[in-house]
Amino acid sequence: MIIPFMTLVEKEISRFMKVIVQTVFSPILSSFLYLLIFGVSLGSSIQMKNGEVYLAFLIPGLVVMGLINNAFQNTSSSIITSKFSGDIEDIRVAPINHNQIVWAMGIAGVFRGALVGFITGIVGEIFFYFQNGTLLAVEHPLMMLFFTLAGGFIFSFCGIFVAFIAKTFDQLSAFASFILLPLTYLGGVFISIDNLSPFFQKLSHANPLFYLINGFRYSILGHSDVQVPLALGMTLISLVVTFSMARFALKNGSYSRW
Repeated sequence: MIIPFMTLVEKEISRFMKVIVQTVFSPILSSFLYLLIFGVSLGSSIQMKNGEVYLAFLIPGLVVMGLINNAFQNTSSSIITSKFSGDIEDIRVAPINHNQIVWAMGIAGVFRGALVGFITGIVGEIFFYFQNGTLLAVEHPLMMLFFTLAGGFIFSFCGIFVAFIAKTFDQLSAFASFILLPLTYLGGVFISIDNLSPFFQKLSHANPLFYLINGFRYSILGHSDVQVPLALGMTLISLVVTFSMARFALKNGSYSRW
């Protein structure tokens, strides 16, 4: 069973690598502009606690944003496109079970998301070096690896679920625009929740992405807006829930565009 599994992983990776300018370099350009406008131009006017420079706070958030957006887009776009072309029917007859399909597509999503996140981090390090004369060190590398893999898989699984449930490209875009985007911005990518009103602080704590972003930020800076055990626990719960959702959608969702 390992050959069909690895074949599907290779297929999903090669699919986005063929259009690497669109799938990888386009989001990196967006991160570059975020760093330039918010991190450099406006960052000096933003006061952070403990005397921390805003650019150091911003970089981990942008890395996670690139990771989750591209992990989600990789699986969701692959499935929704295959539904409209009819290629999705091949999954039904492939000698591979549902768990393997979910994990294979998840691995490809993590690969794309981690690639974008890694390059975003490199660009951020360059900005940080020219602004501060030193590199931004990673305090907890193993913790960073955990939140990278967990975040990539969570949103890859989420992409599988949404793509099988969605019947049109508009429904898929609506999820990204009206659910994923607000969760990202309220998750603490650009600003600490300490600067939000009490209502939005409570709302942020109900956001699973808040724990992922702050866990990843802790791995780099050594501190965050949430306790690390809580961030780990909530992230693991999100991983189990989204895997179950993806498997359910794969088994019971629509394979047709109608």
